[in-house]
Amino acid sequence: MAKGVVYKAAKNVDLGPDSQEFYLKANVKAPRMAGILVKIFAWFLESWILGKLLVYILKGNNLIHKLISHANLEESPVYVPQHPFEELNEQEVKFIHPNLSPPVKVQLAIDCLDSTTEHVLNGFQPFFHRWTILDYSRAYSSGQVTPYMVAERLIAAIKESSSHPMQMSFFINYYAEDILKQATESTLRYKNGQQISALDGVPIAIKDEIDCLPYPTTGGTKWLHKLRSFKEDACCVARLRLCGAIIVGKTNMHELGAGTSGINPHYGASRNPYDTGKIAGGSSSGSAAVVSAGLCPVALGVDGGGSVRMPAALCGVVGLKPTFGRVPHSGVLPLNWTVGMVGVLAGTIEDAFIVYAAISGELPSHQSSSLVPKAYFPLLKSKKTITGIRLAKYGEWFNDCSNEIKICCSSAVDQLCNHYGWKTVEVTIPEIEVMRLAHYLTIGSECTTSLSSYLEKLNISESGWDTRVALCVYGSFSSQEYIKAQKIRNRQMQFHNKIFAKADVIVAPTTGVTAYPILNDALKTGELDYINGAALVRYQIAGNFLGLPAVTVPVGYDKNGLPIGLQFIGRPWSEPTLIHIAHAMQALCIREHRKPQVFFDLLQKDQVDMEIS
Repeated sequence: MAKGVVYKAAKNVDLGPDSQEFYLKANVKAPRMAGILVKIFAWFLESWILGKLLVYILKGNNLIHKLISHANLEESPVYVPQHPFEELNEQEVKFIHPNLSPPVKVQLAIDCLDSTTEHVLNGFQPFFHRWTILDYSRAYSSGQVTPYMVAERLIAAIKESSSHPMQMSFFINYYAEDILKQATESTLRYKNGQQISALDGVPIAIKDEIDCLPYPTTGGTKWLHKLRSFKEDACCVARLRLCGAIIVGKTNMHELGAGTSGINPHYGASRNPYDTGKIAGGSSSGSAAVVSAGLCPVALGVDGGGSVRMPAALCGVVGLKPTFGRVPHSGVLPLNWTVGMVGVLAGTIEDAFIVYAAISGELPSHQSSSLVPKAYFPLLKSKKTITGIRLAKYGEWFNDCSNEIKICCSSAVDQLCNHYGWKTVEVTIPEIEVMRLAHYLTIGSECTTSLSSYLEKLNISESGWDTRVALCVYGSFSSQEYIKAQKIRNRQMQFHNKIFAKADVIVAPTTGVTAYPILNDALKTGELDYINGAALVRYQIAGNFLGLPAVTVPVGYDKNGLPIGLQFIGRPWSEPTLIHIAHAMQALCIREHRKPQVFFDLLQKDQVDMEIS
């Protein structure tokens, strides 16, 4: 039995810049495998005796035994990262009553925006931009275009992107008839001057982890929808429909959310619009890609381990993950009860804010109104810039990425501080690698437990080979290991509370690497690439494991033109401040945004124009 670490009490750990805490880089010891190699490995893992031995060796080599399984911790476990609401006294915000309808919340969000920074349809633009929600709304209201016309162009674009030679694999399911039906109803509302909200007629895509009629919810599998049925939309989808949005289909995702690449052997590899030979990231791969490619201004994803923010950064768009409990999780596959959250992918932070406004707010039946967290919206139109913002930066962690990302993100932070007079605060965030492993153990345990009744009936040959490997590892975690992981959650919550006592947000790159190549050997089997996977999730974990809100904003590109994202992680319930900071960062970078190789311009008067630059 490997000897475990004896952790000192969390309250005695020094978090200052001169802390003696050692930064442990991800200790991933697993070669990349795909094709026949991943098949052989899966067969070995699934064997009764050899499989147990292999998993034991894997867990030991990757320090799970030392840092978690046999560790000694005095903290009690925290099983759910539910934070009590507290008034944060945020700057330039407006109180929003929690019982307001989604269309009213959308209008209140729009009232918070600065109209002078909005895009003007067909007007002179000195920089590339994707059409926004308000661009669509104005175009419909002016009669320049109708929702039905946009729907026809969208359907043509989906067909184009799905066919050879592009094969972008954005969607798992879309029904042209349903899209046109919604668009017809929206067009009639605009004709009669009865549009519901600015979201009326706006195309929005939904990750195939979220229930949305009339589509099955596959979770990226070929089998789950055969065993699990549902009768109504997820709450977040229902709220978008109440605003008049056109739900255009279910986007592709990594199977069961069990990977970071977005390569799905059943529905194809979602490809990055900036380079179709590169991954879009996972697991909300299709949602990030459709926004990046201009098919939708906004899409919904689910973020269980960076699954919204990671693909958003790789595809050059905004990704917003709210505080745990801010958006109802009803109607979402229960793959990870305590770490997953519905999130928003959008071309701009303004659009992410509008959709966040529409879907946020707890279900009225879940708790009394006195316990519902208060909602505040950021006043982005305010002439006052929020002041005195303190950005916590852990240097060793921040710099544990590719050199191009380090330079780009450091420059972005410097710009932000120099322009707005904000300051960075050097901190230490202890045990980051321990937290990554504890999160992996937690999300894996919750996935296999939630699916246990289905897995008993599953013909394993229906799953992708990479997912079969993941399920073998997930199923090896014991109740003792799960409880120790929750003790680590307690420690990290204490560490982060101390950091937020002296800083407003934590700043870091969103990913440690930019999008890497899709190799042919992975297309039919999926791939195991835990080294790149660890680099992609390096900065994601606190948002999920600790239930913290986080947002990523595109801030530049590497030498190959692949996007780089910068992430801000906030204290619980601080979405208004996060949106303010993201808006400030976007204002400094938006003129440098580049058009993807694959981009569809759905608001032009001519036919769908797919441009390859």
